[in-house]
Amino acid sequence: MTNINTKTARADDTMPMPGLPTAVPVTGGTLTVDQFLPPGDQPELVVLAIHGITSNGMIWRPVARDLMQIAPASVLAPDLRGRGDNAGLPGPYGIAAHVSDMVSLLDTVGAERAILVGHSMGAYVAARLAAEHPERTAGVVLVDGGTHVSRLTEEAAAAVHGFLVGPAIMRHAMPFVSVQAYLDFWRSHPAFTDAWNDDVEAFVLHDLTGRPGGFRYVINVEAIETDSDNMLTCAADHDWVDEIQAPLRLLRARYGTMGEKQPLIEQRELDEFSAGHPEAEVEDVCDVNHYTILLGEGPGSSRVAAAIAAVAQRAARA
Repeated sequence: MTNINTKTARADDTMPMPGLPTAVPVTGGTLTVDQFLPPGDQPELVVLAIHGITSNGMIWRPVARDLMQIAPASVLAPDLRGRGDNAGLPGPYGIAAHVSDMVSLLDTVGAERAILVGHSMGAYVAARLAAEHPERTAGVVLVDGGTHVSRLTEEAAAAVHGFLVGPAIMRHAMPFVSVQAYLDFWRSHPAFTDAWNDDVEAFVLHDLTGRPGGFRYVINVEAIETDSDNMLTCAADHDWVDEIQAPLRLLRARYGTMGEKQPLIEQRELDEFSAGHPEAEVEDVCDVNHYTILLGEGPGSSRVAAAIAAVAQRAARA
């Protein structure tokens, strides 16, 4: 795919640079994975960062940069199958398939254990990976996802499904006459109104392909619809968090996907998580929404980076 992304970040000491993409053999083909590395020697700390349902691995760039300032690490930030550089990978899709891909990734890079970090749907992937493969898990950070959710009626599940994947399907169907038109479209997104910066631009451009007059947003519709159905209807995938044995931390964004005041993780769910996991550290991150908890202007990325470093320290003492 002809990708119009800006993965070549600033070449200075404050920006970790993705190294040569790692090619990971997986079912159906090869998963391409970017790895953010600090200047100098290869660090001992490995972080596997798993993005959300309609996202891509570039969403972790600012977190990787902030993390390098406090705990130099190798940050593996794959595009999940059906997204970004891996949009062409065929099924199977679903959380179990992503877990299998992540294990293959750890095997390929020779990482015996890693800190698992997941955002939104990626938090459910991280939780299941940690539960099924405790020997590969040094610690877990769940970012605005991964908790128990209320059981939904069929009608409610369909509504949430549309809410989660509908905007991505709409973008996929839209032609964009220029890169600037695509950026202008994204700049109007309520989540980024006051947060737009180079990191947000790099994130949205990572999913753009084509030529002038015919640019388009790339995503595999079957993949996101399958993953959404899997996440919403498979009750077992809400329970993996209870099986995590490693140091655990949860961060909740105070605002939702469109910047609305209703957070994705409701207060009742947050209270239930805290009561059921007294050993876990829970942080309510103010002044961020579901997206800006990871990227854009604001405190989000630094808070997530600090949480990763804290979990790594707990794991080292265990």
